[in-house]
Amino acid sequence: MKQPKQQIVFRKNILALSVLLAIGVAHADEDEDVLKLTKNESSVSVGAGNITGYSVDKSIFTQYNGMRNSDVNLLLDINVVKLNDEKGLWTKFEGHNLQQDNRELSFSNNKQGDWKYSLEYNEITHHEIRTINTGLQNAGSAKPIVTSLATPGTGTNLNLQLQRQIETLGVEKWLSPNLLFETSFKNEDKVGARLSGEGIVCSNIGFPSRYPCGGVGIGAMSGALLMLPEPVKTNARQIEAKLNYSGSQFLVTGGYYGSFFTNDNGSLNPVLSGSLYNPDGTIINPGYTGLTNYLTAPLALQPNNQSQQVYLSGNYAFTPTTRSTFKYGYTHSTQDESFSSMGLSAGPAGAARLGAVVNTNLFQFGLTARPLSKLSVVANLRYEDKNDKTPVTAYNLSSSSSTPYSNNYSSSLRKVNGKLEAAYQLPDHYRATLGIDYATVARATPPATSSLAASDLGLALGGLRENTQEVSYRGEIKRSFTDTFNAAVNVAHSQRSGDSWTIYSTGGTLPMSMMDRKRDKIKLMTDWMPTRMLSIQFIYENGKDSYTGPSNSGMHDTKMTFYGIDSTYNLSESWKLTGYLNQSQQTLHVSRVTVNELTDINTSAVFGVTGKVSAKLDLGGNLSYLNDSNRYSLGYADLPNATYRVTSLKLFGKYAVKKDADVRVDLVHQNAKLDEWTWGSNGTPFTYSDNTTVTVQPNQSLTFFGASYVYKFR
Repeated sequence: MKQPKQQIVFRKNILALSVLLAIGVAHADEDEDVLKLTKNESSVSVGAGNITGYSVDKSIFTQYNGMRNSDVNLLLDINVVKLNDEKGLWTKFEGHNLQQDNRELSFSNNKQGDWKYSLEYNEITHHEIRTINTGLQNAGSAKPIVTSLATPGTGTNLNLQLQRQIETLGVEKWLSPNLLFETSFKNEDKVGARLSGEGIVCSNIGFPSRYPCGGVGIGAMSGALLMLPEPVKTNARQIEAKLNYSGSQFLVTGGYYGSFFTNDNGSLNPVLSGSLYNPDGTIINPGYTGLTNYLTAPLALQPNNQSQQVYLSGNYAFTPTTRSTFKYGYTHSTQDESFSSMGLSAGPAGAARLGAVVNTNLFQFGLTARPLSKLSVVANLRYEDKNDKTPVTAYNLSSSSSTPYSNNYSSSLRKVNGKLEAAYQLPDHYRATLGIDYATVARATPPATSSLAASDLGLALGGLRENTQEVSYRGEIKRSFTDTFNAAVNVAHSQRSGDSWTIYSTGGTLPMSMMDRKRDKIKLMTDWMPTRMLSIQFIYENGKDSYTGPSNSGMHDTKMTFYGIDSTYNLSESWKLTGYLNQSQQTLHVSRVTVNELTDINTSAVFGVTGKVSAKLDLGGNLSYLNDSNRYSLGYADLPNATYRVTSLKLFGKYAVKKDADVRVDLVHQNAKLDEWTWGSNGTPFTYSDNTTVTVQPNQSLTFFGASYVYKFR
């Protein structure tokens, strides 16, 4: 295969430089690039940033960047790198956004070839972008009090936020030239509240036993929906320890990994105070005691759980051209928190806890080989056995009988995945790749319809399937047409099928992961460098999935298209232009009573320029555009589009006031539009049954200006 001319010239230059160094040609002063590699530079950056615009215009821009609570923010970053040449000891300390609630800190000490330890602290806070006006008391606690407003909009604005703090400790130690021990501990705390709620529709029409809301008259319908923020106070710990041994032909890693999750809030227990309202503003009949009892019943939150794994993995080189990979892992996962400790007193008779136990065995073996100079082969086999030993219990009974209609059931399954691929270098700069993939899934299914009353199960679930198999064929052809133009075409076809279905309801929806599916996909890629200064990459994808099952309910088909172009142009040695344009479209056809069409179209583009005006002044910036539109067609009616659109202009300038000091200026102007009819339409906000409203400023415009002084030292 031909090599680009610039690569040949580059290699000749490297060869010439090596010869000069070998015969002792040296400069009196160190080259700046060499200096940066051997004497690492440290820096401290101090500055301020100001956001202009109304507060309602900042909710999207400031939801993650730590600038929600103030228009003027201190900008403080630090980066310290020290090398002790005599001891071979590296010391590094970094701190970013130190005055914001998305700060990052890290420290590490490393003696090359001997040991290393590191400490990290990361913090990020998410602020809700929507304005919540409510009479809710104790919001964000496990016992909120729903206090209805007489008129929507007359309550207080609630600012929900969720803070995450992560501490990580890592240690490495070389026990011998071939043996490395590594361990890490990660602790993550989440505190705050996130937008959530609950509700129910009560009716004596259709399947009354599905609605535990007594007191509704014959042929009547009622219901309620409440905004109840989920209280979050959780802790997640992850521990990993592994031993790595490397030999001349093989590498083996044996280790342990454990994750432990605890939640201080086991359940949400709302209290109702005052009347609830229908969508037309009328008061819901207070005689519907079943509705009130349902809304005030404890709502389970995430329970405590843990998972532990031991594993052995590695690779072995049989010959210089034949290598294998292997892995075995055993995972033991449990969820054993009692219902009473979670605040759930109405558990099923004889079951004090779920008692979940899932054991998983994973085996994997892979082989890569080059039997001929032009032929390479890859084979891989993966087997996973998930054994769910959780007791099966009747957790719900029909309101009209003692027949259980909602049990948990075993999620045990076995998966087998196989892959075989061969690539061959053909004449005239062609390279062909052919592959076949095979996957089977064997699942445990719930009892037959005799144990799941169709009248209680309703139309939610149509059926399940124990076994599915899928075979995929794919091929790719690549060609280097010239030194500067390459292209590739990739096609793939797969077919999934399975055994007979266990039917629970003829009108229910079928899980798409179990339905017969035919998938076809094509992908085109090009890489072109028409001149030394210009490079262009282009990609196009098109695919379609077609689903079939024993009924028309569920997924019918999906379609996707994607294209993107990415380009770089070097105007000179000092100035460079970059840009890309991407668009993807995905369409889903889903059937229940009619065929519904859901379409998402995402378009993004960025154009940027960076350059050096002089030895002291660098300038740059980019203009970006993002538009994501969701379209809904329900067969009998069309809903408004939900659109999110952001246009941003970012500019920066950096001036070297001294050899060891820079001044940096950043300017960002952003326009955002969030048109989501789910939370409001034509200026009317969505209203809950207690007259809580949720709104968002649909058009947001702001400008951020920041200036920093950067001091550099060694």
